[in-house]
This record gives sequence, C-alpha cells and structure tokens, in this order.
Amino acid sequence: MKRRDIIRNSAMLAGAAATGSVFASEGTDARFGDVVISPAQEMGKEKHVPIIDAPSSVSAGQAFDVTVSVGKVVPHPNTVEHHIKWIQLYALPEGSRYVIELGKFDFGPTVAQPKVTVPVILQKNSTIYAVEHCNIHGLWDYSVKVQVS
Repeated sequence: MKRRDIIRNSAMLAGAAATGSVFASEGTDARFGDVVISPAQEMGKEKHVPIIDAPSSVSAGQAFDVTVSVGKVVPHPNTVEHHIKWIQLYALPEGSRYVIELGKFDFGPTVAQPKVTVPVILQKNSTIYAVEHCNIHGLWDYSVKVQVS
C-alpha cells in the first residue's frame, strides 16, 4: 500500500470515528456472564467444572493455597482436538464491586494438565471464582466462599 493510501484511509477512519459510524451507537443487553456455563448444567459429568480447593476459613494476611483443577471428578480429554485452553482465577472481597484478578494460566494440549495451585492472601471475607475455557464446549465457572478472621 502506498503512503498516500495509508494517509487517506487513516483520515477516512478518523472521520468515521468522529461521527460515530465505525462503532455501534448502542450496546446490547447481552452480558458476558450469559455465555458462561454453570456447574449445575454439567449434570453429573463434572469434567468441565473448574473445581476450587481452598480452606473455608483463613487468617487475614496469611498465605494459603488455592488449587483449581478441571476434570477432578471425571477426567477431561487432553488432546489437540479437545482440551482446556486456560483457567482464570479471581477474588471478590465482601462489600466490594470490584474483582481482583489472582492469575491467568494457559495450557498446552497433550502436555499440560489443567490444574494450578496459587498462594493467596486475603484481608476480608471473599468469594473465589474460577473460569475455564474448553476449546469445544466453551466457558465454565465455579466459586467458593472463604471466611477471613
């Protein structure tokens, strides 16, 4: 592409953005959470649910381990064609609107098992959330409450 074409296209894009024609003028009512599959939808198979192992109560400011594993009850396939791509871990302190990202973990098919252990330190009662992505069956989540004293 020639330099003048780049400049012309940039100017056209800038003009379109200024008038709002590049972006949708209104969002939709669809929410990301609407596409996450809950543990209740697994119907006894449990191979997709990211099970969280964490103590139910901890001391404030003291590290403890949180382990997330997919396929703990029923093993999940781990092939190039069907595997767990990633696990994300979050905490939502009681009384807060804002989640804290604890970590993101990517897995290579056939070589890495979808299981992680993370040391966590909480100051307040919190809900720990895990979200995982199966390359065929989408997003799945799970959560546990941890009391802090």
